[in-house]
This record gives sequence, C-alpha cells and structure tokens, in this order.
Amino acid sequence: MSKVCELTGKKAQFGNNVSFSINKTRRRFDVNLSKKRFYIPEEDRWVTLRISTRALKTINKKGISAVLKEAKQKGITI
Repeated sequence: MSKVCELTGKKAQFGNNVSFSINKTRRRFDVNLSKKRFYIPEEDRWVTLRISTRALKTINKKGISAVLKEAKQKGITI
C-alpha cells in the first residue's frame, strides 16, 4: 500500500541529508498517515480512511461530510 493520503493526496517528498562536511545524500520525507474510521450519517455507514494528520485536523474542524463533499468535487472518490 502506498503512503498517500486518501483525502488530500499528500505523498512523500524528497530532499537531501546534509552532513557536517556538506556531503549531500538523497532522503525522503514521508507523510504522517494514520488509519481512522469515520461515521457518515447521510449514508448511514462507517468508512475507514488512511489520512494525514493535517486532513484529520481539517475533518475535526469542518466535519467529515463537508470534507468528503469537497473531495468529490476535486475528483477524489472514496
């Protein structure tokens, strides 16, 4: 399973490790993902999503229904 947020589409970024002698080696910055179950009252069902912590904070602020509606407008299906 890839490390991509199912709502926002966030994925790993790449950069450099820089040592004291300024040698650069490639590294990756992974997304902080967590698996969470949400209840959708409109559809009367539970949905399990792998989402980033940023998306989780957005859901806590706006609600799962509003966030799913925005995701469907962007073309993300769940």
